[in-house]
Amino acid sequence: MNPNYSRERSGKLYEAAKQYFPGGVNSPVRAFRSVTGPPIFIKKGNGSRLWDEDDNEYIDFCASWGPLILGHNNAAILERVMEAAANGLSFGAPTQWGNRLGKLLLDNNRYIEKMRFVSSGTEAVMSAIRLARGATGRSKIIKFEGCYHGHLDSLLVKAGSGLVTFGVSTSAGIPEAFAKETLVLPLNDPELLEKTLAEHGHDVACIIIEPVPANNGLLLQDRAFLELLREKCTAYGALLIFDEVISGFRVGFEGAAGHYGIQPDILTYGKIIGGGMPVGAYGASHELMGHIAPDGPVYQAGTLSANPVAMAAGLAALEQLLAPGFYEALERKTQYFVQAVQSHCDAKGYEVRIPQIASIFWIAFSRERIITADQIDPKSMEKFKVLHLELLKRGIYFGPSGYEVGFVSAAHSTADLEAAAAEVNAAMDVVFG
Repeated sequence: MNPNYSRERSGKLYEAAKQYFPGGVNSPVRAFRSVTGPPIFIKKGNGSRLWDEDDNEYIDFCASWGPLILGHNNAAILERVMEAAANGLSFGAPTQWGNRLGKLLLDNNRYIEKMRFVSSGTEAVMSAIRLARGATGRSKIIKFEGCYHGHLDSLLVKAGSGLVTFGVSTSAGIPEAFAKETLVLPLNDPELLEKTLAEHGHDVACIIIEPVPANNGLLLQDRAFLELLREKCTAYGALLIFDEVISGFRVGFEGAAGHYGIQPDILTYGKIIGGGMPVGAYGASHELMGHIAPDGPVYQAGTLSANPVAMAAGLAALEQLLAPGFYEALERKTQYFVQAVQSHCDAKGYEVRIPQIASIFWIAFSRERIITADQIDPKSMEKFKVLHLELLKRGIYFGPSGYEVGFVSAAHSTADLEAAAAEVNAAMDVVFG
């Protein structure tokens, strides 16, 4: 515990930022509206640690919301970025860096045969949806409550009031007609899925899901449900899209598709493949990707797509992930950390459960297994609010929302995890004290 913990300089920077940006931020969750105090402004990161503008030091479990599986300021990535940047930052033309990263990905991923780079996960999903509609000639899509796929209009929707429900916009600025093209179902409801497909399947272009739902808690699904989605898509002529922006290269090099052994029709990626730089990608079979311009009629383009600096960063990152035993070692670290906290909570009788897959974890203030969005008690976020502030004072940084997951990186040492677990346990005692 830092008795002199202060966010004075961050607070002043935030007041200035509110004059420049909506809410003082460039992405809403950064505003700390769900937790306490002004957002912390980061000065630097190295390894497993962050330093803010008030010179507070934190062990980081946010990892820039997932991309930094190797930790901050990785030496190999930095070296490769400087090598690429020395020759120019952007050309709007092909470079060898894009070829090298594309080859590395395709040589080590059995689930895609051809791919295209874009500049964000949202852009990857947007392009995948357009591809699905273009390839099938159908207009409707099915998504699941509790899965987030970026801020594109047709997916920034929630369930309406009916059981088989058309989407209702969760943001101003989205025409009702757009939302009506999206059918929103609860996770893990095979009967409702079948009923929806029986009624609308002739017009469903695709079913999209985070196979590891990790944007609204960590809602780990049974393999059987994901297998059912594959079966139903095949039966109804719809395409199955796995949104692996978070799970891709995080639960294994082949992502959740490889983890579960399920072949989707289209996969989307982001975060880790950029090595800390803005990158997204989508991929599919040769046949499906043949619909993409200039080979086919589905148009998609991007000025900064396959930017050489971003490609170089991604290449340097992914080369390290291919080291033998990388993922096994990272999962052992994560299990160690999670078990240290879970054991403390169990011994004290606290209402806490920490689901975990690979190096992803989530602190749920409940004893039950949570696999659907409606199982999350909004009142539990008050406990997270207390936890988050206590952890900041103790030098531990989690993302500023109780709905967000945490990540362990290869840069976290055993000593880091021991120290962090002790601080989390002490903070839990405050939360439940």
